[in-house]
Parts: sequence; structure tokens; C-alpha cells
Amino acid sequence: MIAKKENKKPGNPLKKLSLFQKILLVLGLLVLIFTALPAVIIVLIGLLPSITVLLTDSKNATKLTVIGCFNLSGVFICLMNIFNQFDLDQAFSIVSNIFNLIIMLGAAAVGAIIYYELPNLFVMISKASSQHRLKVIDARLEKLSQDWAKNEENAENG
Repeated sequence: MIAKKENKKPGNPLKKLSLFQKILLVLGLLVLIFTALPAVIIVLIGLLPSITVLLTDSKNATKLTVIGCFNLSGVFICLMNIFNQFDLDQAFSIVSNIFNLIIMLGAAAVGAIIYYELPNLFVMISKASSQHRLKVIDARLEKLSQDWAKNEENAENG
């Protein structure tokens, strides 16, 4: 007899949190918010593009990685300014400054442009490389054809 293989369904990689873990997570977030509120304000406002990508296209991890890394670099530049004066007024002045918003959100835009246009750049480079290789091969074939024609003429004349 042929033994049947059991169909195993892949397990859910995301485990549900227990009640204790949920309470611990909420308490940790509350402590973080109350102790570092100016930094939390800047991070939440600055990471809006990454949060949007996470909510709208959560299955595309590479898109989130590229846009998130660029976005995080822009937020980090503005976050460094808050450590000189760690108060809410400084945080709101950083968030309300249009140039800081351009830095934070523009870095995410650069990440999105790179994510969408880098494959096109590689396609263009590979097409140019293959066209160059075809030209080299055609030139070699033409030279080989001329050499064979000369050898045949020499064989007939000789």
C-alpha cells in the first residue's frame, strides 16, 4: 500500500499575544510616551509615510524596508535637534517647521522613487549591455566571415 502524506497546513507565524503580554505592551508604551513625549511626537509625525505603507501594503516587506529606512533617516536628522532642548515647545516648533517636514517626508519620497525606479534602471542597463555584446559578436562574425573568404580564395588560387 502507498502511504498517504498528511497535508500539513503552514502554521500562522504571528502568534497572538496573551492578556499579560498585551497589558505589558500597553504599560510600556505609556511609560515611553510619558517619558519621551517630545521625541514620540516627532517620530509619529515623521514616520507617517512608513505607517501608511505598513497599513496599506503590509505584505510587501521590501517596499516597507526601502521607504522605511529612508523615512527613518529623515526623521533621525530632525530628531537630533530635539536632544538639545527636550521639551514640548521645541518638539512642536520642529514639527511645525516646513523645512523639517520636507526633510522627514521628502526622505520617504526619495525612498519611494528609488523603490519604483531602480528596477527600470537595471533593465535599461542590461538592455544597453546586451546591445553592446550583440554589436561585438556581429563584428567578430563579420571578421570571421572575411577571414574564411580569404582562406577560400587562397585555397582556390594556391
